Amino acid sequence: MDAAATYLVVIDDSPESRVAMRFAVLRAAHVGADVRLVSVVRPTEFMHFGAVQSMMAAEARADAEALLTQLAGEAEAMEGARPSVLVLEGDPSAVILAHVKDNPGVRALVLGTASRGTPGPLVCFFAGERAGSLPCILMLVPGSLDPDRLVTIA
Repeated sequence: MDAAATYLVVIDDSPESRVAMRFAVLRAAHVGADVRLVSVVRPTEFMHFGAVQSMMAAEARADAEALLTQLAGEAEAMEGARPSVLVLEGDPSAVILAHVKDNPGVRALVLGTASRGTPGPLVCFFAGERAGSLPCILMLVPGSLDPDRLVTIA
């Protein structure tokens, strides 16, 4: 990762991850930082038919890459800078934590929170027992924020 300060945004197919991405893009533009969008593909369960397992893993990776490409385009349209993208494989909490620890340029880990209901597993993991030991800032962006409010607070 570059030495420039980076806002690392975890992306999945949820609406709140898009709100988090928009916030990070706006905030990074204000402070001269970069944005990196990351998606995590869970390993497929072991199957006796390795070809099927490999095909499922390749399809999940392709889906993650397509989503990241789409959102990187949306981010570029917002502020003119295209975020870098990264697909990680493994347990989401563990691989994101390892990535943050291995990349000192990460200024903030940006997670979207659900508009209602219980927090997701990443929010629980990072805002729970790991909150005090992260090597960067943790930003939790409410998924219910409307675009005008995002502009105001970013």
